[in-house]
Amino acid sequence: MTKKRYLRVLALAAVLSIAAAACGGGGGGEATSTPSEPTGNVTKGGTYRTAIEDFGFTGAFDPTGEYLGSAWGLYSGMLLRTLLTYKHVLGLAGDDLVPDLATDLPEVSTDQLTYTFHLKPNVKFGPPVDRVITSKDIAYAFQRIDSQALVAQYGSYYDGVVEGMDGPVDKPADAINISGIKTPNDTTISFTLQQPTGDFLYRLAMPATAPVPPEVGKCFPKAGDYGRDVISSGPYMILGEDKLDISSCGSIKPISGFDPTKRLTFVRNPNYDPSTDDPTIRENNVDGVDIVIDTNTNDIFDKISAGELDGSWQSTPPTEILQNYLTDPSLKDKLHADPGDRTWYITMNTLVPPFDDIHVRKAVNFAIDKAAMLQAVGGPTFGQIATHIMPPTVLDFGGETYDPYESPNESGDINKAKEEMSQSKYDKNGDGKCDDSVCNNVLFVNRNIPPWTKYSPIIQNNLSALGITLKPRELDTGTAYTTIQTVKNLVPIAANAGWGKDYADPFTFADLLFGSGGILCTGQVNYSEAGMTQAQAKECGVTAEWNATHPDQWDTDKDIDHCEGLADQERTDCWIQYDKKIMEDIVPWVPYRWATNITVLGDSVTKYEFDQFAGTISWAHIAVNNNVNPATL
Repeated sequence: MTKKRYLRVLALAAVLSIAAAACGGGGGGEATSTPSEPTGNVTKGGTYRTAIEDFGFTGAFDPTGEYLGSAWGLYSGMLLRTLLTYKHVLGLAGDDLVPDLATDLPEVSTDQLTYTFHLKPNVKFGPPVDRVITSKDIAYAFQRIDSQALVAQYGSYYDGVVEGMDGPVDKPADAINISGIKTPNDTTISFTLQQPTGDFLYRLAMPATAPVPPEVGKCFPKAGDYGRDVISSGPYMILGEDKLDISSCGSIKPISGFDPTKRLTFVRNPNYDPSTDDPTIRENNVDGVDIVIDTNTNDIFDKISAGELDGSWQSTPPTEILQNYLTDPSLKDKLHADPGDRTWYITMNTLVPPFDDIHVRKAVNFAIDKAAMLQAVGGPTFGQIATHIMPPTVLDFGGETYDPYESPNESGDINKAKEEMSQSKYDKNGDGKCDDSVCNNVLFVNRNIPPWTKYSPIIQNNLSALGITLKPRELDTGTAYTTIQTVKNLVPIAANAGWGKDYADPFTFADLLFGSGGILCTGQVNYSEAGMTQAQAKECGVTAEWNATHPDQWDTDKDIDHCEGLADQERTDCWIQYDKKIMEDIVPWVPYRWATNITVLGDSVTKYEFDQFAGTISWAHIAVNNNVNPATL
């Protein structure tokens, strides 16, 4: 079992003050975004038609394990309801917590350990479950999180926090009892914590905590399998959900509206009662959303221009298409660049030569031409060059410019890079180039779509100047993630990953990315293995590598716990020092871009909004006037 630590955290008021500062301002660029009505009055009905090269789901769309922000947008805006949620809008207001399934914010005990919620009456699951959601359905979601076989990728937000949750256990979900979760009746649920946890409410708004009907959930005891048959608790459901036969586990087939290789279509949930919701949270303007897989990026944007699609979703417009939208006055209002609260980065595995040497990792930071990488994606519209871990929209450095690997015009500094490499054990003659065989044909994982395919030659060329030759393996988005998420694969270096906040707090950039809580043998997100414990190394079968490379001072968990025990400016200052320590003393990444999220719209869109929580288009508020029936697609 993965070892989880016991978090010490700040008071709730301090978390909320951080939220108020978390998302101000964008990542730079020429396009901006505000809630809009591009073609006139907001319309009801129709279908938002879009496409993407690859869904890229990290947990096969099973809410228990899925850890992709774009999937969270689909869950939170359309498919699932949680005790608390967000308003699904741009900026600071988009980070405010509001009641969803709960009637109000919780009653909190005087010792800050017990949170009690009351559920709204008559909120129902979609067909064919067709029954009222109860407190036990929410408790069951936590039982799924606690089941080792289901690989809850962010389970550490609850392990060591909720009483009775100390790490995933080797039991099926329905055999697990969590002592800290009580359901005295169908409309009341309480959580008792192991210690005060001021950001616990944010954690209750994450999709893994959404209710799961046990009569269906029990049929999917393996990781990811429930993703093809997710039962709706929100205003929309997957097309064909109502045709499921749930009379027995054997009779359940994949919902027809979701084929991971082709399409995902949402239609209205007939059991959704708008009186149980708030239109400022979910307007539910469209009748549905249709997402198709199209591996040709140019084709996606050509279809938007031709009116065959209504807009993009997470796809990056090619440079020449972007320029059209930036320079053509008739197109400028169709391009939206929203603050993504996200860092794109190159990750280096600290267990694997040559990146087990900190001087090599520092040399790579000096060598990478970040300006070329920004230009490859399309320039400043897509964000600004990253100089450290946490984007300014998540952690305010108070105006300080911090760049420990500064280079002229951010184009790399090969002289400083060679200086670092000369101090490495892999540069025996001290000439600034690796002369050890471990630097030959180093496996490099990346995505097989633009702009990542444009990044690969830049990174290869930069590292070749240090004597490191890379062997690229460009994969579809989902496979690239699952490849680096498996510890035993020991992938040396990868550029496919980015990280957006889980909620408006620096903790969400620290805990899972660099703490032991982010290391799972399968489904990890701490790809560098920084902070790996000896027990984890043994469990995942990498004991030899761990013993060789991980000195005691790499206990990043202690640093995380220390910052979480502070409040207000003292806490912010602690996170700033933490970010600096990661960049200078551990050096697991080359952060290269603080991203904006780009969305291109067609003429049919009558309202656009951005969901700050998920970092994607707001499905709860989008509107179109195309009169397309999603059930016919």
